[in-house]
Amino acid sequence: MNDCVFCKIIDGQIPSEKVYEDNDFIVIKDIRPVAPVHLLAIYKKHIATINDLSEEDSKNMWKLFEVIKKVTKDQNLESYRIVQNNGKDAGQEVHHIHFHIIGGRKLGALG
Repeated sequence: MNDCVFCKIIDGQIPSEKVYEDNDFIVIKDIRPVAPVHLLAIYKKHIATINDLSEEDSKNMWKLFEVIKKVTKDQNLESYRIVQNNGKDAGQEVHHIHFHIIGGRKLGALG
């Protein structure tokens, strides 16, 4: 998508602080962190929400957990939270599938 900020980051049009990249995912530092460690794991293919995933893309998404394991190990995180906002009412601001990896401090309850 031409106006998607994450697509522009993936294409190198907008600078970001990358901590990981492979053929399917990129992990960057969030520019508005809510904790000492706040990363965004972004699926490189532009898909707005989980509801829009094809069966093939759903299978690719399972790789995300291996990416998160590697990145959190590299960041020395033993405890962390993974958040995925799916849709406007859930708080999704950028309509391109991404997951927040949050840690580095004791996290409170959700809700």
